[in-house]
Amino acid sequence: MSVDVKICGINDQEGLEAAIEAGARYVGFVFYGPSPRHVTYYEATKLTKMLPENIVGVGLAVDPDDVAIDNIRGVEGLSMLQLHGSEAPERVKLIKERLGKKIIKAIKVSKAGHLKSAEAYYHVSDMLLFDAKVPSKMKNALPGGNALSFDWTILAGRNWALPWMLSGGLNKENACDAIQISGAQAVDVSSGVERFPGIKERSKIFEFIETVR
Repeated sequence: MSVDVKICGINDQEGLEAAIEAGARYVGFVFYGPSPRHVTYYEATKLTKMLPENIVGVGLAVDPDDVAIDNIRGVEGLSMLQLHGSEAPERVKLIKERLGKKIIKAIKVSKAGHLKSAEAYYHVSDMLLFDAKVPSKMKNALPGGNALSFDWTILAGRNWALPWMLSGGLNKENACDAIQISGAQAVDVSSGVERFPGIKERSKIFEFIETVR
């Protein structure tokens, strides 16, 4: 089974070049100010121009307004937008129409019952991403990239109407278990390949992708 890898939170040329050379299928650029991985639209445009045709550029936004969507639309080289907030299906539909690009909708889970919410996005998204739901007591938590994982067994053996990706606390030590248990054919990593928050480590990117392969 071939498993695709998305390196998310790319914010400099060094990290991007490592992701490209290591063989990532997707690279993500975070348009969310509080994140240490945040990039401006201008910075993202400079980076996405470096992307080869075989790698998918993905923007990431959290409950973006129309102004943000218009700015994201102006970033050359992005093929998809990952919505990582509390966007309702109706809002996702409007965003997709305004943006004119494919949508990845993040579904945040900590137990099997949370998976039910994914069904509402079948007709407005192109891909799902399952990430760990942040505990209410966690201080200074971000919408994603908190190095939190969840019980992968809740995904095992399930059939989804859309392609999907696994995220949440992945690193080279647990990636194989996560894939084998969940059945994921695509994985998303950010903090697991960083030297410290917001700074990607070239060797960790190569090690993660080699481990997944």
